[in-house]
Amino acid sequence: MTQAEALTILKTGANVFLTGEPGSGKTHTINAFVAWLRDSGIEPSVTAATGIAATHVGGMTLHSWSGIGISESLSRADVDRIASKEHVARRIQKAKVLIIEEISMLSAATFEMADAVCREVRRVEKPFGGLTVILVGDFFQLPPVSRGGDIEFAYASRVWKELNPIVCYLTEQYRQDDAEFLSVLSAIRSGSVEELHYEELMARKRDPAELPPDAPKLFSHNADVDRINAAELAKLPGLVKKFRMSSKGKDTLVEGLKRGCLSPETLELKEGAAVMFTKNSPQGKFVNGTLGTVAGWDADGTPIVETREGLRVTAEPMEWQLEEQGKVRASVSQVPLRLAYAMTVHKSQGMSMDAAIIDLSKAFEYGQGYVALSRVRRISGVFLMGLNARALEVHPEILEKDRDFRASSLAARDAFADMPEAEVIEMQKKFVKALGGAWPREVAEDGTSRARVGRKGAGTLPGRLAETLSAARDAKTLSELAKNRGLTVSTVVKHLEELSEIGKLTRTDFAHLLPELHATDEIHEAFATSGVERLSPVFHALRGRYSFEIIRLVRLARH
Repeated sequence: MTQAEALTILKTGANVFLTGEPGSGKTHTINAFVAWLRDSGIEPSVTAATGIAATHVGGMTLHSWSGIGISESLSRADVDRIASKEHVARRIQKAKVLIIEEISMLSAATFEMADAVCREVRRVEKPFGGLTVILVGDFFQLPPVSRGGDIEFAYASRVWKELNPIVCYLTEQYRQDDAEFLSVLSAIRSGSVEELHYEELMARKRDPAELPPDAPKLFSHNADVDRINAAELAKLPGLVKKFRMSSKGKDTLVEGLKRGCLSPETLELKEGAAVMFTKNSPQGKFVNGTLGTVAGWDADGTPIVETREGLRVTAEPMEWQLEEQGKVRASVSQVPLRLAYAMTVHKSQGMSMDAAIIDLSKAFEYGQGYVALSRVRRISGVFLMGLNARALEVHPEILEKDRDFRASSLAARDAFADMPEAEVIEMQKKFVKALGGAWPREVAEDGTSRARVGRKGAGTLPGRLAETLSAARDAKTLSELAKNRGLTVSTVVKHLEELSEIGKLTRTDFAHLLPELHATDEIHEAFATSGVERLSPVFHALRGRYSFEIIRLVRLARH
């Protein structure tokens, strides 16, 4: 299934399990769905199974959102107690669409506890109290943390069966374009690793003296990571510069953001230190996983990083936010860097890397090797320090279940392909209306679409667009615009696109938000070469150097 096909299904309001291999675009697809919901006036509740994943998506853990905390089981009295907490009840009552990221790391027990609280609060005897539920993840990746017992995945729970989500299995690949490497990853995923695959990986084994000095090392254990980062930084001459995280919001929410943030609370750097960016640049200068070296400091003492491509970037502090009901409830600010000498496989989940030194000699969990290897774009970027048998194993139960997921996805794709487009659009409109939203686009009598405008007529801008237009004229950067509006970057770019469609946006309104001239020219050239105005061909032609939002902004400037 393509991203576009999955997005069409998501917009109908069906319960969906969005899955696919690493690099297939799950995050991009769900971000597009979230942006569409917000554009329709519907604020989704975005949660994740872990703190790290929650930070990536600007939400909170499902444990915090549902009020279950670290509980391993709930009695009837426990459910009543949690449901009676005013802030939990208010949050769940207001919810309309619940998104749960990294579902593979959520146990069946936790899944059912969150469901029980939602049913109690909403007084509706349906899964999650009748909420539309979107599950996102890949069960071949890291499983739930087990405290000695057998692992029971979320899909094994009775709630999953009642939810009966439509499976959208993304089959395109955007991270790896190396056929040899893809064959190895596919063999691991299908449980069919043969001698030739093992030999291909072992051909990437290197002695310590042969390892690239600026590639991050991935380990299975925290102790190895902490030891190596501290030792490598100590080897460098000069004084340590410390950058401390600042925060806003309720303490408990801030603590969750800190735990999930890939940049440490106190970041220690020296000139010459190998670093990795931990966030995507709104201007497309770097992405989460871009590698570089601290080349110096600007006049304010901010690190200047030279990336492996030779681009020098001033790593100014950025914010990680927790949004709820369209409002920023808490935020932390830190320089978006971490030392790149080492990190755990767990913390690397969701990243894309040009190169990595990977030690799988102590791999202890199903999927650990698969997650580590699939972070890297090409096999030439894999530098192996060690490999044990467990590293190439995936959970045997998942192998059979994956075949079911793929078959269900094919059936769903065919079913929607056979539906008349008008019928699908009507389903989407009913979904938006049922949740109290406003259909974001109307169709003119001649069949062309136009942006929806305010009820007072085409000459009146909806308040959200008027506010974004005013803020865009004042903001210095795209990220500042998003911050000032309390919205995501994707949403404010969508607003600018709507303004352009109804003739209310001039180039002077946003030209100052465009990336640097060389970047703008490069994106313009990619559009010209592709011969189309679609984003994906340009994004992949530029090998992900610029975010979709930046490409959309440059596309606006072309018209």
